[in-house]
Amino acid sequence: MRTERDSMGEMAVPDDALYGASTQRAVLNFPISGHPLPAPFIAGLGLVKWACARANEDLGLLAPAKSRLIQQVALEIAAGQLTTHFPVDVFQTGSATSTNMNANEVIARRAHQLAGTAAPVLHPNDDVNLGQSSNDVIPTVLHVSVAVELDRHLIPALAALAVELERKAGAWRDIVKIGRTHLMDATPLTLGQEFSGYAAQVRKAGERAQRAVSVLGELAIGGTAVGTGINTHPEFGARVAGLLSERTGLTFRAAANHFEAQGARDDCVEVAGQLAAIAAALTKIAHDIRWLGSGPRAGLAELRLPATQPGSSIMPGKVNPVMSEMLVQVCLYVQGLAQTVQLAGRDGHFELNVTLPLMAHCLHESIRCLGQAVRVFTERCVAGLEADAERCREQVERSLMLVTALNPLIGYDAAAAVAKEAHATGRTLREIVLERRLLDAATLDAALDPRAMTRPGTRAPGAGAG
Repeated sequence: MRTERDSMGEMAVPDDALYGASTQRAVLNFPISGHPLPAPFIAGLGLVKWACARANEDLGLLAPAKSRLIQQVALEIAAGQLTTHFPVDVFQTGSATSTNMNANEVIARRAHQLAGTAAPVLHPNDDVNLGQSSNDVIPTVLHVSVAVELDRHLIPALAALAVELERKAGAWRDIVKIGRTHLMDATPLTLGQEFSGYAAQVRKAGERAQRAVSVLGELAIGGTAVGTGINTHPEFGARVAGLLSERTGLTFRAAANHFEAQGARDDCVEVAGQLAAIAAALTKIAHDIRWLGSGPRAGLAELRLPATQPGSSIMPGKVNPVMSEMLVQVCLYVQGLAQTVQLAGRDGHFELNVTLPLMAHCLHESIRCLGQAVRVFTERCVAGLEADAERCREQVERSLMLVTALNPLIGYDAAAAVAKEAHATGRTLREIVLERRLLDAATLDAALDPRAMTRPGTRAPGAGAG
C-alpha cells in the first residue's frame, strides 16, 4: 500500500493501482454489488476526457505538454487498456462523481509514469478535470457511450438478422401454409410472406436503434455544476461535441438547454423505450419460430429447427427450441432493465438526476445482451431453419378456413354452414359444396385454390377473402 492524499486527508491505496485517494474512498464506501460500471462506459469516459483536453488546449487554457499527456492516457482508457483500474461499484454516488474522479486520478498517475519525472505532472482536478464537473461529464459519457454501443454492437446485429430472415422469405416464397390468428386456423399465406413480416419487424427494430442514437446527440458537457457553465469557457461544450463527432463518426452537439441536459434524463428514458420495443419484436419472432417448429409429430412442425444440443436428460432424441428460449429470456431481461431506466428517469431532482450509474449499467447491459443474443439467434437458429413443405401443404388441405374464399360466391351464412358440417362430419369443403349444388366444380376449384388466396390481387373480382 502507498499513502495518497486528497481534500479529505490521507488514504492507503494499493501500490499497483493507478487511482488515488478519492477512488479508494469510494471502493471502501460502496462494497455493494461487485459490478463496476460497464467497460464501454469507461471507454466512453476516456473519449470524453480526451476531447476535453483537446478543447482546453485549443482554447489556450491547458498547456500543450499537459494536454498531450492527458490525451495519451485518455485514449488508453478508451481502448480498454486501463479498465481494471476502474473498480468503483455501480451503486455509488448518484452523479458518479467517484467514477469521474477515478478517471482524473488514473490519468494523472499514468501521466506521471509516462513522463518519468520525480514530481507529478498533472493535478487530477486542476488539469484533468479542467472546465468540467461530474455533473456534466457523466451525462455526456452516458450519451456518447450508449450511442457508440448501439451503433457498433446492436444495429449491425439486427441488420444481420434481417438479412437472414429476408433470405428465408425469398427461399420460401412459394410454400403455401395456413395462416393463424388467435392461435386458430385462418386463411392461407406463404411461408415467405410470414417471414417477410419478421424481416420487416427487425428492419424497423434497426430503425428504432438508429433513432435512439440520434436522440443521444445532445451533450451536457459545458454546463459544469448546475448548467450555468461556471468555470468553463463558453465555447468548451461545442468544441468537445465536435471532437467527439470526429472521433466516433456519430453526430454530437452541445445541448440547447444545459439545465434540461443535466436536470433530466428523458433522452435515456426514450432510448430505454426503444430497446423495450426492440425486445418486444424479437420476442414475438422467437415465439413464432418455436411454435412453428413444435413437434416433431404432435405439434405444428412446419419448420425444422437446428439441433444444437440434447433437449432432455430423460427423453432420448428430444430437441428443444433453446435458441428461441434464450432470446425470449434476454428480451424479458431487457424490458426489466428498461423499466428500471424509466423509473430512474423520474429521479431528476432540481438540477441533477442522481441515478446516472444505474442508468449506465441498465442501458449498456441491455445493448450488450441484446446484441449478443441476436447474433447467436441468427447464426444458430435462423440460418439453419428448414421448411417442411409437405407438412405445410397438409395443414392447408385440412383447414376449414379456405371456406372464407366462398363468402363472395355463396354468402357468409351458407359458407358458415358448410364449414360447420365439414368440421362435424370430417368431410371436405368441396364435397359438401358440390353435394348441396352451391357451385359448379370448376368455379369451386378456382375459389378454393390456396395459392391464389395468397395473392388476392390476382384473383377474379369477388373471389377474394374478406
